[in-house]
Amino acid sequence: MGSALKIGTVLLAAGSASRMGRRPKCLLELEGEPLIRRQLRALLDAGVDEVVVVLGHYADRIEAVIPDFSVKRIRNPDPDAGQISSLRFGLQSLTAPVDSVIVALADQPLISAQEIFDLIDAYKNRPNGSHFVQPHVAALPGNPVMFGSKVRADILASGPDVGGRQWQLTYPNQVYRWASPNHRYRTDVDTQEDIDLLFTQTGLQLKWPELKGSETDRGTSQSHPSK
Repeated sequence: MGSALKIGTVLLAAGSASRMGRRPKCLLELEGEPLIRRQLRALLDAGVDEVVVVLGHYADRIEAVIPDFSVKRIRNPDPDAGQISSLRFGLQSLTAPVDSVIVALADQPLISAQEIFDLIDAYKNRPNGSHFVQPHVAALPGNPVMFGSKVRADILASGPDVGGRQWQLTYPNQVYRWASPNHRYRTDVDTQEDIDLLFTQTGLQLKWPELKGSETDRGTSQSHPSK
């Protein structure tokens, strides 16, 4: 990666997926592989120093597909409190000494190590005085995002309703809106329509895994808040 930059990552995978019929989006499979495995592989191949996966709804089912990854798995005890809650829980759970953080979503099917490398490069070359980097594609914000330890400290020192978006609104002059032509940063799947659109635009077909044993689409697990 060309420097001693220490990077922690928070991968958010705690939501209820209410717009997807309450099925865990990160278990959708692309070319036979769950999206969360693809995302973890992208992050680890890019050389980040620590990954914290924040689980909540469907935690047992999600953990079952990533047993071989050397990452920290934690459970938000109240995932219905929203994504900010999971973000803050993840930021608190980073244990390695890191001076920057990538926050990634588990339902982005096209993010590869190259997108992570490019984001890190944009962060390294950000304008002086900026602490938060977000890719913008056709002037629209994308993900993942990356920010410094100052932002992490600011968020954790603020109230429970403060996350990355709120920090950007408070400190707009410290945000680098990195213009990128790469539409992968804007591609996620929240609805069946998103799945259909991805297929129409790319020919890539996301498929739901077959349920096994006593699993149900609406099964959740919110016990054991940390692991």
